[in-house]
Amino acid sequence: MATSPDPGLARRTIGAALACLALTALAVAFVDLPAATFAHDHLRGIAVFPWLTHLVDPLVPAAVIVLAVAAVGVAGGRPLPAWARTLVACSLSVVIAVVIKDELKYACGRLWPETWTHGNPSWIGDGAHGFFPFHGGEGWESFPSGHMTRITAVMAVLWLRLPRWRWLWAAPVALVAAGLFGANFHFIGDMIAGAGLGAACATGVGAWMSPASQAPAGTG
Repeated sequence: MATSPDPGLARRTIGAALACLALTALAVAFVDLPAATFAHDHLRGIAVFPWLTHLVDPLVPAAVIVLAVAAVGVAGGRPLPAWARTLVACSLSVVIAVVIKDELKYACGRLWPETWTHGNPSWIGDGAHGFFPFHGGEGWESFPSGHMTRITAVMAVLWLRLPRWRWLWAAPVALVAAGLFGANFHFIGDMIAGAGLGAACATGVGAWMSPASQAPAGTG
């Protein structure tokens, strides 16, 4: 008998998306600028914070390798075991999330908290802030956070598929967020939006790869 779809999944997903949008808007309006100023004044120069942001670096290369190996295996007629399907789900989630994130960065055109490249205007450097849709350029790519998008896209898949270890999957997300805040690489609103995007991609991939979604119509 095919597994029945979770009737509450769509409702919970919509509720989570609305909550994420609300939190992002509140952060942009009330939290981002004072938080960025605090991080610059009190946390700048603490080496552990930039180091934590590098936890995401292996995710996309690893995802490409996993997908390539899985494709070769499936083409050779080898069914994927459960653990391999989990890795594939993580890989698909992060690859999809990165593509969407890049388009959103261009569409939103938000300035960064600090001046990082080619004298880009920033809140700390020039008192400049805001969204400049479709501006383009590295200095207008703060929103959403790619770091949070990547780490959440992977860890949210594991959160959903291996709920017994949720404390473990939450830890890397918290560490990367702490690193981004302490290094002042992103505004709080950027991080919330990135985490929401990653979680949304993980939820979509998980639903698509679930046995219920792949059962032929009318089976049961």
